[in-house]
Amino acid sequence: MTPTTHKNLTLDPSNVALIEGFGGRIIPMEPIGAEIRGIDLASPTPPPREVLDALEMEMARRGFLVFKNEGEIGPDAFLRASCWWGGRDLHSTHGVHPATPDGNPHIFRLSNDRRHGIPDVGPQWHNDGSFLPATFSHSGYHIIRPAEHGGGTHFAHQGLAHAALPDEIAERWGRLFSVNSASGVVHPMVHVHPLTGQRSIWLHLGMTGAILEKLPDDDGFRLLGEDEMRQVCHLYNDTLNAGLEDGYAVAFEYQGNDCVFIDNLSVAHRAAPEAHMPVEQQGLRIMHRSTVRGTHDLAPGFGLPQHVNIDGPNPFGQGVWQGGGIGFRWDDHIPMRN
Repeated sequence: MTPTTHKNLTLDPSNVALIEGFGGRIIPMEPIGAEIRGIDLASPTPPPREVLDALEMEMARRGFLVFKNEGEIGPDAFLRASCWWGGRDLHSTHGVHPATPDGNPHIFRLSNDRRHGIPDVGPQWHNDGSFLPATFSHSGYHIIRPAEHGGGTHFAHQGLAHAALPDEIAERWGRLFSVNSASGVVHPMVHVHPLTGQRSIWLHLGMTGAILEKLPDDDGFRLLGEDEMRQVCHLYNDTLNAGLEDGYAVAFEYQGNDCVFIDNLSVAHRAAPEAHMPVEQQGLRIMHRSTVRGTHDLAPGFGLPQHVNIDGPNPFGQGVWQGGGIGFRWDDHIPMRN
């Protein structure tokens, strides 16, 4: 599937005109994402709001934007540009590595060498901030040093993934709700994107402690058992993985000084396996990540509360109810850390 075969991926001519009128260019990438040239992230003056709105809408449609920067981008410029989107304010909940420039609390510094950044983050498909009711609206990734031998990020379009589901799976997932293992926040496994109106799947494969199912024939709920949890998590993982072949996911490799901004309600992501390989094998990799305040609660619906006590006793008496850490380990043979 090429980008032009799905209406969600087609660039809006009016948005293209606004971007080009400001001197920028938006170039569709295959199969998802878009490249932005001619917009200087280092400028202290942001583009006009109508240009930013056009960029944000295309980011929602295509999942992420890659800004190709001719000059060096410092941490302050990267963080300023992060605030162009969504809630337009940084919301940072991570630890601060000692090598972080000026100890800035809004920079999450990642590396495959613990002397240079926090290692081993995000090996499974996830969306940032899923422990919050209003999950991060956007995230930014500034590659400080790309590894010489690869080690990028996989991005999967969750709206197109939903469209690829068989009808019976889509119907059932529309009645499933994940419980975050760290906070007890409840999110729907299918939500409607606030900008595109597209139904999109959602599940954090590294931080889920329970999945609730709305019963199809009455107002009751049940808790999935271990085998069912494994089946749902594996199918979700397989669905996003299939996008790498079926045209709704990409294994993206960074080039020096790239800044990538993602719509965190539109795409799931994970670190490529190579990103965590030793420096001796891949070369040194350093990345800065930012996270942007959410704009609305991702509410579960069907009368479910936004929070439950995942660290308390199982209210159903049976099924998976696991708080803390990585939550339910749905596969014993994979790395899980987020």
